[in-house]
Amino acid sequence: MTTSNSSVTSVYDRLFVELADPRTNDWFLIKSPIPGLTIIGLYLYFTLKWGPRYMADKKPFQLQKTLVVYNFLQVLVSIFLFYEGLDAGWLRTYSWKCQPVDFSSTPEAMRVARGVYIYFLAKMTELLDTVFFVIRKKERQITFLHLYHHTVMPMISWGATKYYPGGHGTLIGVINSFVHIIMYSYYMMAALGPKYQRYLFWKKYITTMQMLQFCITFIHSSQLLFYECGYPRWSVVFTLPNSIFFYYLFYDFYYKAYGKPVKKAIVANGSVNESKTNGLSITNGAIPNGSHNGIDKKIE
Repeated sequence: MTTSNSSVTSVYDRLFVELADPRTNDWFLIKSPIPGLTIIGLYLYFTLKWGPRYMADKKPFQLQKTLVVYNFLQVLVSIFLFYEGLDAGWLRTYSWKCQPVDFSSTPEAMRVARGVYIYFLAKMTELLDTVFFVIRKKERQITFLHLYHHTVMPMISWGATKYYPGGHGTLIGVINSFVHIIMYSYYMMAALGPKYQRYLFWKKYITTMQMLQFCITFIHSSQLLFYECGYPRWSVVFTLPNSIFFYYLFYDFYYKAYGKPVKKAIVANGSVNESKTNGLSITNGAIPNGSHNGIDKKIE
């Protein structure tokens, strides 16, 4: 038993201490995977079990002001991360072909590492998107795409912060932050009420941006197969399949929401009406599609 415990401890130390970046390893929620996994586990339990059960006999919360503030803060964080990613690396010293992680403690290297960490914290706060769906009794917005995205992204960004806080992989976060500036701005305007509906005709383009994001991610990550710079080549085992899977999920959503071919519906008098699906709306805010103030389908 002692030998077994010693072996487990040795493996744990190897994975979560020796291989970790010592600059970031002691930061909040980074040292051990247990706190983060516990949060995600509780998130899934609340979303799939306890939350709907608790809300079953209660009226949905409105949360209009809360949603406006929440989405506004997410916009600010996304602007900050987008700026930091460009100014600290991708528009200055980073190579677009292959960029290693700077593991030094220089101000420039620590700035990038802190940006990766803040990105991770932002992904954790985005779990509130789903919490708001549950307490507003909009469970049908909680799709597999939604849950997969909100579960996987915190884990990926945790790993990046702990092991490789910088370098080639950060471009994904920079592009994602730009998309989130647009996306959370949309949600904020949606939460402001019906008077802003006329300005929200562009929701489907957010999904298009997401699909483009994964195309860029795939191409950029693929370069590691051809260029050697010290960034771990094995990372493509995760990034490439994940980019393809995310693209498929968003494409499937886009097709169902906006791209279905014209359908012919036989009406009672025997005539044929041709109608095209209007698409599914989207939300963590509040807006169009019926009498309620809400978008009906969440885009990640």
